[in-house]
Amino acid sequence: MITRRALAAATIALGAWIVHPAHAEPYPARPVKIIVPTVAGGTVDVITRLTASELSARLGATFFVDNRSGAGNTLGSREAARSNPDGYTKSFAPIGLVAEGSIILVVNPALAIGSLPDHAKANPGKLNYGSAGTGTVPHLTAELFKSVADVDLVHVPYRGGALSIADVIGGNVQLTFEASSPLLQHIRTGRLRALAVTSRARIPELPDVPTASESGFPELVVTTWTGLFAPAGTDAAIVSKLNRAINDGLSSPELKSALAKVGNAPLGGPSEALARMLAAEQQKWAPIVRALNLKAEQ
Repeated sequence: MITRRALAAATIALGAWIVHPAHAEPYPARPVKIIVPTVAGGTVDVITRLTASELSARLGATFFVDNRSGAGNTLGSREAARSNPDGYTKSFAPIGLVAEGSIILVVNPALAIGSLPDHAKANPGKLNYGSAGTGTVPHLTAELFKSVADVDLVHVPYRGGALSIADVIGGNVQLTFEASSPLLQHIRTGRLRALAVTSRARIPELPDVPTASESGFPELVVTTWTGLFAPAGTDAAIVSKLNRAINDGLSSPELKSALAKVGNAPLGGPSEALARMLAAEQQKWAPIVRALNLKAEQ
């Protein structure tokens, strides 16, 4: 499913002890593991670690990150799902939205091009793009770009965005669409060249880089978002407590500043806002997933 494959979402694994809430200790009475279904260093990982630090400070227990990447971001999600109180239901309870960022189209600086669509059309099938894995947001964004720009690019999937970015820097692939967080430092140092951002407006960190809409592709509006989920069946009081802690943390100037440094802005809001975001993303990406004939990886 697209919800487990392509969305930038960390998942809290609360533990089997919540099966018997009537006898459970006040929450949280022990360390809480947050499973991030991506490699360390990516946008979801960075934002989740910032959030974990806030939750630890506000709730008086340790929240720690466990990276479980692979299978198009489904490996970690499956593990979290197995932490469900009923032991088998593979779905999640939304806790809250954390932050939103942009996707950036970057190329190796050695690729001397002005317009990627024009260059790609002149060299069909000769440009390779890396992605964080089949079915991930970078992959789907690139496929959306291919569709609206009518160009032929070759997909090279990796097991995470960091690996894809490294190969663009090394010249093994020519370009990638990736979240802003891991790209900004490489753009600033000249190891990557940014051609466009997919947000609705230019981002403060790259004021001279146009949006995809400004570049002639108004259909290419894609934002990344990070949200926290609990296993389905988690006590509503626990979900509510975590949601309040997230929203309180997002009001912190320190967290806002830390998010801005990685190209993200705080979101927050009720748990229902995350559920609505999830539904909207499913509707947006479903046609592309069907066109690519993507199947959930096992």
